[in-house]
Amino acid sequence: MVPSWFSDLPSALYQTRSGRAIVGDSLELLQRIPEGSVDLVVTSPPFALQRQKDYGNKPQEEYVDWLTRFAREVHRVLKETGNFVLDLGGAYEKGRPVRSLYNFRVLLRFCDELDFRLAEEFFWYNPAKLPSPIEWVNKRKIRAKDAVNTVWWFSKSDNPKADVRNVLAPYSARMRKLLKDPEGFYSAKKRPSGHDISMGFDKDNGGAIPSNLLENPNTESNSQYLRYCKTAGISGHSARFPAELPRFFIKFLTQPGDVVLDIFAGSNTAGRAADELDRAWLAFELDHAFLAASAFRFVTDLEEEAVRDLFARLQAWRDAGLMLHGGRLDQHPERNGSPRATALPVVRAEQLDLVNL
Repeated sequence: MVPSWFSDLPSALYQTRSGRAIVGDSLELLQRIPEGSVDLVVTSPPFALQRQKDYGNKPQEEYVDWLTRFAREVHRVLKETGNFVLDLGGAYEKGRPVRSLYNFRVLLRFCDELDFRLAEEFFWYNPAKLPSPIEWVNKRKIRAKDAVNTVWWFSKSDNPKADVRNVLAPYSARMRKLLKDPEGFYSAKKRPSGHDISMGFDKDNGGAIPSNLLENPNTESNSQYLRYCKTAGISGHSARFPAELPRFFIKFLTQPGDVVLDIFAGSNTAGRAADELDRAWLAFELDHAFLAASAFRFVTDLEEEAVRDLFARLQAWRDAGLMLHGGRLDQHPERNGSPRATALPVVRAEQLDLVNL
C-alpha cells in the first residue's frame, strides 16, 4: 500500500502496513522525498511562545525564518493538487498585553515568497483550553481567554484536491424537520440578504456543509496513549492536538491510498488518523522519546510488562524497524522483503510477539 519511494527513506522506528514513523530532522528527511509525491502535509509545529516548552520551540524573532525553511521543502514535495494544513496557536508579545502577529507573518511569507495559495483559513476552537496568559487573563483580567488557533490551509495550485462532501456535518434539528416536511416549514422566496432561495433547498444531501470554525475540545486525559505512557514511567507529549482535527482534513483533502505527511509528528496523532482512514503516511519527529511513546497509539490491550518492554525496545534503537502486521511486531521487516499486507493494524495483547533485538 505504501509508495515504493518509502524504502529510500531512513529505517523507521516503527511502522504499519500503511506508514512509517521516522526519528530525525524533518528538514533533512524532507530532502529525501521525491518532488511532487505527497498529497497532504498536515502538522502542528512548536508555536512561537514566550515560555520554553519541553518539546522545543523557537523564539518569535527567529520563528518565521525557521518555519519557512521547512515550508520551502514542503512546497517541493507536494503534488500539484497537494495541500498543506498548518495549525498555529496564538501568542503575546513579551511582557506586553499585545498579540504577536507571527502566525500572520507566516501566512504572508508562505504566499508571497514560496508561492503557496491560501485556499481557506480555518479556526480551531478548543472550549476546554485553560485561561492564558495568566498575567493578562487571570491576574489583571484585562484580556479574554485565548481559545482559538489559526489553521492555514495552503495549496500548491488554485485547484487542489478537495471534496467537502467527505466531511459533511450533521443536519440541525430544524433542518431535519424541514427535510421531513418541506412545505410545512419552508417557502421559496427572496431573503432580506438578497439571496433567492428556491425549493431545491429542501434536498437531502446527507449532511450540511461544515463551516471553517472547527470546535474540537482537547480533553484527552485518560486515553490509552496516556495510560500507557504512565505505565512506561514517562510523560505524554504536552502539546497534542485532538484526533478529529487532522482526521477532518485528511478526509476533506485526500482519498484512500494518498500520502499524508506530518513533519512535526509529536505523539503521531495525524499518523494514527491516516492509518485508520487507509492513507499511506509518514511521521517525522526529532525527539526519539516522543516518537517511541507515539507507538502506544497503535497498540491496545497490552499488559503492563508488555507496555514497558515495547517502549524500552523502541527507546534503545532509533531505527528499530518494528512492524505491526498480522498482530506481530518484527524487527527490520523492510530488510527481509516487503511486509505482508493486513487489515489489522492494531496489536492486541493476545497477539503480541516481540522478537529479541
